[in-house]
Amino acid sequence: MLYFDIISSPIGQLLLLASDKGLKKILFEEQIDLENISDDWQQDSSKLEQVQTQLKEYFEKKRTSFSLDLDPEGTVFQKQIWKELEEIPFGEIRSYLDIANSIEKPNACRAIGMANSKNPIPIIIPCHRVIGKNGKLTGYAGGLDIKAKLLQIEGIDLGDDSQQFELF
Repeated sequence: MLYFDIISSPIGQLLLLASDKGLKKILFEEQIDLENISDDWQQDSSKLEQVQTQLKEYFEKKRTSFSLDLDPEGTVFQKQIWKELEEIPFGEIRSYLDIANSIEKPNACRAIGMANSKNPIPIIIPCHRVIGKNGKLTGYAGGLDIKAKLLQIEGIDLGDDSQQFELF
């Protein structure tokens, strides 16, 4: 059984999806399609209460890290990258090259970018903290405006000279 709820946040509606093992997915407002909610999903805010509380605290700048059980679906490589993203401290950013070097695969930037783009649990697994090596914002599932807002919540302002562009 999977449990879901839709919550309001400063960056729009978020759909939260969890299994009995942990949080599986967060979808941004533009990604939510109520007609595609599966029959085996049960709306149950009580199953997602801890996620809701921690996200609320994050948006209120009262939380800098999450302590939740996670159950994302992905390949071994994707999960390795997502674990690496969880190591990026609140209020700090890394480039794709930084991540590639940290896993000792300096030529894997493109693969890391693809794994980053497939992150099913944005915000909690902080893929928004990854930017281009030139210091510019790159693609984000929720859109670059939301990525910039999340970075601003964390005290990171890339300013007007960060000319945003899409990576993929």
